[in-house]
Amino acid sequence: MTVVRMLLFGMVVMLLVGVVRADDGSLHMLVFHSDVCPHCEAQEPFLATLDGAHADLSVAHYEIRRVAEHRALFRQVAAAHGVGADSVPAVFVGGRAWIGDSGPIRRQIAAHVEHCLERGDCPDSRRTDEPIVPVGTPAQPVAIDLPLVGTIDLMMQPVTLSTALIAFIDGFNPCSLWVLTILLALVIHSGSRKRILIVGLTFLAVTATIYGLFITGVFGALNLMAMAGWLYPVVALFALVFAVVNIKDYFWFQRGLSFTIDDKHKPGIYRRMRGLISDGRSTPALIGATALMAAGIAFIELPCTAGFPVIWSGIVASHDIDWVFFAFLLGLYLLIYLAIELVIFFTALGTLRVDRFEERHGRVLKLIGGIIMLALAGVLVFAPDLMHDIRGALGVFAVALGVTVLILVLHRYLLPRLGVRIGDEW
Repeated sequence: MTVVRMLLFGMVVMLLVGVVRADDGSLHMLVFHSDVCPHCEAQEPFLATLDGAHADLSVAHYEIRRVAEHRALFRQVAAAHGVGADSVPAVFVGGRAWIGDSGPIRRQIAAHVEHCLERGDCPDSRRTDEPIVPVGTPAQPVAIDLPLVGTIDLMMQPVTLSTALIAFIDGFNPCSLWVLTILLALVIHSGSRKRILIVGLTFLAVTATIYGLFITGVFGALNLMAMAGWLYPVVALFALVFAVVNIKDYFWFQRGLSFTIDDKHKPGIYRRMRGLISDGRSTPALIGATALMAAGIAFIELPCTAGFPVIWSGIVASHDIDWVFFAFLLGLYLLIYLAIELVIFFTALGTLRVDRFEERHGRVLKLIGGIIMLALAGVLVFAPDLMHDIRGALGVFAVALGVTVLILVLHRYLLPRLGVRIGDEW
């Protein structure tokens, strides 16, 4: 009797872990997920729809954080498919594997399911006793190898694109541009291009370094929130607050709560800047004084500049990337962010003149940033998967910019002609 029970138990275990292939004619899909993974939660409706649309598709879900047996099975199935068992969600079906979630990934999974059900020539992904060799029409590759560049993960294109777009918008931060133009205007009066070069490059290098360290800390904190399942709500709420305040600042600048440099700090900023144009400083002393001033200003303006870095860090954390790829994205962010300021700096260096950054410019930039933050807050709450698709990411920014243009046309041209004036700019 004991032998019979052991045989029955062995058969049940083999069926659960998929070591043998069933002969029921079904196509078996294995989905490994975590109960604290936002990508897994976002992917669930797609998998449920796919499961409901195909009677011959059998979908088995395995939660790996709380169940040790599922983690062991995940490693076995991943090894058989030749992929790592490092991230979830992970989908295995018809001899193929997909790690992560995005629009392209979902389209590939759906297309491969259709292929396997139609042709019936796909391996059983439940097999773990030997490497699985997929057959049939290959799915669209998720990575390509380029000479001198290396492997490019096509599934990371959406987050790279989002990084470029957000960094570009963030580069027009009114607080940073105001400080830079005031600094350059004062240093230009010295008439020394050498002094402009030293002060400008030191200032940009120090502020960018502090900005990068701040973003890295935020990313680490949001990674922990992602593990706890709080990522989207926290980042969306943060984005919503910054959006509302920035949009308010377009109509009523610095009235009430405002993410700008407080007027009480401005006399001290002017005083430190004027100190940089005094004669008699050696080059090391000038670099040191500029670095100290830049560090102080960076912390003062941090509440004004923190909006987009926090939102961007949340979007990146939702992609479940490693620290190496984060370092690449952060470098890209800072490079694009600094590009606008570098253009202003080198223009000032060459022409010995710089245009003052005025309040009216700041209002418009506040509106643009606020509308984009509002759009990102809505996306993070209602459709987070849009930021995992290139067309979705582009669409979010295009719609936000379109709404901004519409508000500007209404507020500055159409409504005034009707005698309607909103805000305190008039």
